[in-house]
Amino acid sequence: MKGSDLMDNKTAADLVTEVVLPGVVEPSGLEIRTRPAPRPGTGEVVLAMEASGVSFAEQQMRRGKYYDQPPFPFVPGYDLVGVVIRVGEGVDATLTGRRFAALTKVGGWADQVVVPAAALVEVPGTLDPADAETVVVNGITAWQMLHRTAKTGAGQTVLVHGANGGVGSTLVQLATHAGIRVIGTASPRHHDAVRALGATPLDYRDTDLPARVRELAPGGVDAVFDHVGGDGLVDSFRLLARGGTLVSYGSAATRDAAGSSKLPVLKLIGRLFLWKLLPNGRRTHFYNIWAGKRRSAAFQARLRTDLGRVFALLVDGSITAQVAARIPVSRAAEAMRLAESGTITGKVILVPDNHG
Repeated sequence: MKGSDLMDNKTAADLVTEVVLPGVVEPSGLEIRTRPAPRPGTGEVVLAMEASGVSFAEQQMRRGKYYDQPPFPFVPGYDLVGVVIRVGEGVDATLTGRRFAALTKVGGWADQVVVPAAALVEVPGTLDPADAETVVVNGITAWQMLHRTAKTGAGQTVLVHGANGGVGSTLVQLATHAGIRVIGTASPRHHDAVRALGATPLDYRDTDLPARVRELAPGGVDAVFDHVGGDGLVDSFRLLARGGTLVSYGSAATRDAAGSSKLPVLKLIGRLFLWKLLPNGRRTHFYNIWAGKRRSAAFQARLRTDLGRVFALLVDGSITAQVAARIPVSRAAEAMRLAESGTITGKVILVPDNHG
């Protein structure tokens, strides 16, 4: 039987909707397709997606610029929150009906998603799925950069670039909660929001930005969190105090550049490595959430621990979810355009079409 014939014989209950990135396209080129509902393999579960984020990774992927994205076509979606509806062989059946978060890198923009059971992180029952989704990849990234990589603590000062963004807004809140003073860059339209999160805002387009930072931190800052890369990375390094740490975690400056998707990242890592060799007491790191053995017990345990800590802060109100918008998955093009517009604070969340 041909594939199209198989599809014709499926009932609506047997089909799921997914968003497909067919190639390098504008947001309008995202395709909405249906396919048979997935079945879990050994050690896997199927999550009914309740929320999936639109992150900078997907913005790079649609340009073919994400470092290790899969070949086109594929379903984007770096992370999701959902309820277990089916379990595979070897998986505890009591997981069914419970809500979990998971990192996927790709595949999250679908009604149903197959995920290894070992990758699940339980979501506290009091959390709204969209609120929880804002701190999955963003919360893990922010927590690990702040506490595991830079190892900053109370009384120190840090500079967060893109303080209104998904990672940035979470990072500002986590740092402030830890007693760390935060300077955050953003466009002026976002300064009130950044200030409300607990940071001192500066205009990222200010030609004298390093001087503005020095006015606030004459001796330099203890850490810089830089997702921009490009030539501005030099200023980030120079703004460090002795003993300070530069944490680079992206290359937004080269998002629209032509050419290789890997070369900008490789150049960035090479620059960080050379700076690491300088005898100036400053440290440099390139943060990659996937560093380590992705399927190892230690890697998964670290993710569960760190995301669990962030969830706990969200539950007790120490930090707040920064939901920029909730948009049905069938309107993924609209969600992508909004996420790329530079007009929002926080994260755009995709929800099922039957949501609410």
